[in-house]
Amino acid sequence: MLKVLAAEQPLSPPAHPSAAQARDGFERENAAGIALVSPVRNYRDDSHKPELVVALSKFEALAGFRDARRTAELLTALGVAELDPYVEQLAEHPNSSGVRALFTQWMSVGSPDVTLITDVLDGCEPYLSAQPHGTAGEFAAEVQTALDLGRRYPGDPGVLASLLLNRVSLEPGEGLHLAAGNLHAYLRGTAVEIMANSDNVLRGGLTPKHVDLPELLRVLDFDPLEVPMLRPAANGLDGTLVYETAAPEFQLTRVELDKSGPHGPDAISIEVDGPQILVCTAGSAVASSGLEKFNLRQGQAVWISASDPAISLQAEKIKRRSLWPLSESVLVGYHSEGLREGNPQGTEQEAV
Repeated sequence: MLKVLAAEQPLSPPAHPSAAQARDGFERENAAGIALVSPVRNYRDDSHKPELVVALSKFEALAGFRDARRTAELLTALGVAELDPYVEQLAEHPNSSGVRALFTQWMSVGSPDVTLITDVLDGCEPYLSAQPHGTAGEFAAEVQTALDLGRRYPGDPGVLASLLLNRVSLEPGEGLHLAAGNLHAYLRGTAVEIMANSDNVLRGGLTPKHVDLPELLRVLDFDPLEVPMLRPAANGLDGTLVYETAAPEFQLTRVELDKSGPHGPDAISIEVDGPQILVCTAGSAVASSGLEKFNLRQGQAVWISASDPAISLQAEKIKRRSLWPLSESVLVGYHSEGLREGNPQGTEQEAV
């Protein structure tokens, strides 16, 4: 599955199961007689859901749990006396077990109470305004995110949980790969997301939808996560940049074409053993597959089935401004299975 995200407001944080967890959860819920369409169903299939997101604009996110010691420093920096017991708790258990215990405590029904959330939010504004000469404090992004979430989701314990997660800022072209068990939330910006075909989602708050805390705890990975920033690797001299992940279900490739020549090729052929989705993210290009021809402009996409011939991409004209300067940019998402009916007449088409 490939989609373009345009987040104007924070999306609720999900985590996805591993393949083994998905199979087990799907079987358990089937045995319990929970309907696939039930709003309390967690596992709607038996597949895992690795995902990759690549920024098209500056893109803000939360991804994975921060090291317990750094989280204790953040909570201390807020200067909120009501957080002192939790700082001491992390000091006594500065590991994934300590983070798990604190997350469980904050997310459990009735704890924390709204008063604690209010106290923390009351400490956020002084922290942000107390920095000398208008400079940003060490944890300014994390604190501002908690404040924004608190205003949007008043009384939701997920506001506090956000303080346990890494705050990530992606520049255009940078990616974020999330394996099973990583709690994450997309906050703001535009990006292309590609993932395995599954509907299995365990929600971590900030939503009116069903939150199954015991099952979420079963799936979550509380080990501290180094921010899983992903930059593409050049694939030879053909103008393609590949975002490598361990997921066998998909691959995301960036193609940069330059009609003028010095910044890359003006045309390229792509052969992939599987269906593909092409998304034009800047400029314009012509995609040809056999007798079919598609005119791709910024924001348009085209589906190429596994049975179609190899794709040729041609820059349509010189671009003075684009996401990656002086280039026509196309993202190619590959999936391991799919189907599309062809165009037997071989006529030129406009992409959707």
